[in-house]
Parts: sequence; C-alpha cells; structure tokens
Amino acid sequence: MDKPHKQLQAWKESMNLAQLIYQLTASFPAEEKFGLTAQLRRAAVSIPSNIAEGAARSTTRDYVHFLVVARGSLSEMDTQLELAVRLGYLPQQHTAIPALNKTGKLLSALISSLRNKLKD
Repeated sequence: MDKPHKQLQAWKESMNLAQLIYQLTASFPAEEKFGLTAQLRRAAVSIPSNIAEGAARSTTRDYVHFLVVARGSLSEMDTQLELAVRLGYLPQQHTAIPALNKTGKLLSALISSLRNKLKD
C-alpha cells in the first residue's frame, strides 16, 4: 500500500519532533509519568498521526480537517513545553523550540495550499 504521508515534509518533521519529545521527557521527574510527560507524548504522537490520517482520506476537506487537528495538538504541545520550562524540567531555550516552529510552519503552509485547492 502506498503511504502518501511519508512523502510529506510536515509528517517527517513531526516524526522528528515526536522523537525529540520522547527524549526530552525521559528526564522528567517520575511523578510526572502520568501527568506532563504523558500529555506531551500524546500530543507529540497525535501530530504525525493526524497528518497521516488526513493524507489517507478521500477528500481534500477531510484532509484539511485532520491537518487542523494536528496543528491544534502542536499548540497543546507548545503550552505543555512552556509549563515544563516554568516548572524547571526544561531550560528556557530547549531543543524542541526550533523543531516545533518548523513543524508549525510546514503544517500551516500545507493547510493553506489545500484550502486554496478547495477554492478552485
């Protein structure tokens, strides 16, 4: 089966981001295992998963919907990372910031492109 999502730069970058989140949260305190660690990891997995699901849908409108959900998960992750910084679990300038920003830009560009396609 052809997997079109694996060709998308947004999916590739979101997979890198998810891997990075798993690495960063491995050093979080044990008491956060079912709290912030779990929340961050769920959001991280949700992003490439929704990109993949959207790419597999039969309509562009459905595709855009799943990309918007992925972007929502990215925003959740941004908030959770900020909390991790405030709690002292991560430094202010942690390594997820550039990856998060890059993934966000790629997602937004893909959404815009597909929305323009819907207007045609």
